[in-house]
Amino acid sequence: MPESLSVVTERLPKSQVGMTIEVPADVVDATYDRVLSRLASRAKIEGFRPGKAPRALVEARIGPAVLREEVVETMVPEVVRQALDEKAIDPIDNPDVEVLELERGRPAKLKATISVMPEVTLAELTKLKVEPPDHTHEVTDEMVERRLEDLRDPMAEITPVEREVRTGDIAVIDIEVEADGQIVESETRKSTEAEVKEGVLLPELNAVLPGTFAGETREAKVTFPESYSNPELAGKEATIRVTVRGVKEKVLPVLDDALVKSLTNGKQVTVEAYRQAVREELEESAHAVEKVDREQAVVKALVEASSVEVPEALIDRELTSELESLERTVNRQGLKLDRYLEYLGKSIEQWMADQRPDAEARLRIDLVLAEYARREGLEPSDEEVDKFLEEQAGADDELKGQVAELKQNRTARSYFGSRLRRRRVLDHLVQNAGS
Repeated sequence: MPESLSVVTERLPKSQVGMTIEVPADVVDATYDRVLSRLASRAKIEGFRPGKAPRALVEARIGPAVLREEVVETMVPEVVRQALDEKAIDPIDNPDVEVLELERGRPAKLKATISVMPEVTLAELTKLKVEPPDHTHEVTDEMVERRLEDLRDPMAEITPVEREVRTGDIAVIDIEVEADGQIVESETRKSTEAEVKEGVLLPELNAVLPGTFAGETREAKVTFPESYSNPELAGKEATIRVTVRGVKEKVLPVLDDALVKSLTNGKQVTVEAYRQAVREELEESAHAVEKVDREQAVVKALVEASSVEVPEALIDRELTSELESLERTVNRQGLKLDRYLEYLGKSIEQWMADQRPDAEARLRIDLVLAEYARREGLEPSDEEVDKFLEEQAGADDELKGQVAELKQNRTARSYFGSRLRRRRVLDHLVQNAGS
């Protein structure tokens, strides 16, 4: 293929590169000859044995338009591939190519538009203004007592009572859900038990159930998230009717030294020591949450202060991957993707349009952090990935016996390498970011 292409490049908006390629006339003619020879070898023309018809006759039969199209399909991919290699351009999708000129005996001229990985201009880390968190994670006495109650919860005595529902009770209820004027039968429940407690029931039900007596019905308006498992309700507003059939009271055992010894297998022997251990555990969790909050704040500040144009091709690829993941998820639930989207009242195009801003935001974060890792030399070595893989898989009961196999799996190594790089980037950011 061509040995002397003329290639002129230009930077275009949205991380694209334009290439104007001129192909010598002798290359064009050689391609025409090659295509004609191929077509002649296949041609079946009356009066000639297969493949023996004169090339001039074959050319007359197929016509100039068809011949030119065959030449384009043969020459263009090879020409563009060589031009990309010559200019060391690494495309992230198939180039968009326009044939400007192409005829025998004359140089051909092509125009190619290529999406490439974007340039990232990083902000100066020490000059970042990182917003402090708008909430604290202080461990209060109330939180400690709530945790002590949760730890005793499995040992509670449950007793039927003749009174109204109170927070903390177990209500025996019938549930009926109505959406779009129809009862959703798959959500109907009879005489089911539900603890009236934050984090167990929907907040809307926790708000209306206390004070309800057996035989009474309460209603709550609920908007289900688009990710809700039942596609008949995903993204929709519904009315939930709950009829109380009975009330059961939970009575926790008294927290004394004997119970503490039982709960801790003898590691703690007094209530106060146990309370202090629980407080320390909660404080450790709070510190972990504060660390995550700090990481997120620094990443947000860095991304907002950095400059990067996310190519449309990358966003399209991210959305396609996300759509394929969604399809696998709904298939596991026995549904087809088009049926699921029909429940949401969306086409694939509408779904992708809705998801596009989030996909672009995720990619912007990934691109900025990847550039930061490159600039700061945080890319882990093969040996470091191996060590990290051993540590992580060794702590996972399902993976600890597969360490050797995982090391040989390219996808697994890429996954653990990405996690390690992300961990190192976040640690480095937090240590070096301005306040």
